[in-house]
Amino acid sequence: MRKLKLPLSPEERRSLRAGEGVLLSGRIYTARDAAHKRLHEMLERGEPLPFDLQDACIYYVGPTPAKEGQAIGSAGPTTSSRMDPYTPELIENGMQAMIGKGRRSDAVKQAIVSRGAVYFVTVGGAGALLSRCIQKRRMIAFEDLLAEAVTELTVEDFPCYVGIDTFGNDIYDL
Repeated sequence: MRKLKLPLSPEERRSLRAGEGVLLSGRIYTARDAAHKRLHEMLERGEPLPFDLQDACIYYVGPTPAKEGQAIGSAGPTTSSRMDPYTPELIENGMQAMIGKGRRSDAVKQAIVSRGAVYFVTVGGAGALLSRCIQKRRMIAFEDLLAEAVTELTVEDFPCYVGIDTFGNDIYDL
């Protein structure tokens, strides 16, 4: 598996191919559907977002509470298609990578190709194992959403596969 440091450069994103295994290290943000809706509403109102979306990687996860001595509880991916209504807008505003599971809409694929973004998939049902790759967690916004709040994670060798590459090739169609 190829090791990558986030944020990815445009050249790194273009070099990735659907189906390729990667280990991601660096900063990622968590956000699910409720947080995506709030981010969309903030963009509509012209308000600044609670984190810099430029070159950001968002993980679609609603982790369980951390046990003592852990940064996070179980942290498996949620179904990505629930974020599809908001994803093209976030890509247009700078987001360059997403992590989740499952297929994406044609609109998301088009946004990925037009902006050189990438969609990573990781294994559902492996949240306890994935949490071992998460070193730190910090609250960013929407604390009232509990598990769906936006947090910043520091990850080390977080295992993923390229789900949709910058050319629109889709792991689910290979």
